[in-house]
Amino acid sequence: MSMNLVKAWLADVPWDLVIFQNASLCQAKSALHKPTSDGYEATKTLWETRHQEPMSLMQAVDLCRKCHRMAPFCFYNGNTFAAIARSMVETLGLPATEAAALRSMTGHIVAGVATPEQIESFRKFCERDG
Repeated sequence: MSMNLVKAWLADVPWDLVIFQNASLCQAKSALHKPTSDGYEATKTLWETRHQEPMSLMQAVDLCRKCHRMAPFCFYNGNTFAAIARSMVETLGLPATEAAALRSMTGHIVAGVATPEQIESFRKFCERDG
């Protein structure tokens, strides 16, 4: 399978599921689950406009990163969008060790803590065939 496949990676993740993911994370940590006044509507609009579009895996991860940075919720924006991005890796059918490394790298990219080397490594992975 080509990892550079263009498909609707996030089509099965409507905004309601994003809200549910954040609410679940907040509940587990006894944190307030509430939309922000600054970022919520803009992020919701971006997500609803783009999440069903066919895109590369790199573009889908980047959409999650952008949404995290827009901070639609009071808490756990990074965790929310990283969890969504990591779930895309599960659909690739990779060997366990490779999938674990890719999930970790994906989470770091979304959270904005990946090194330039990690981002380049992920990009190369996404561009490979088979």
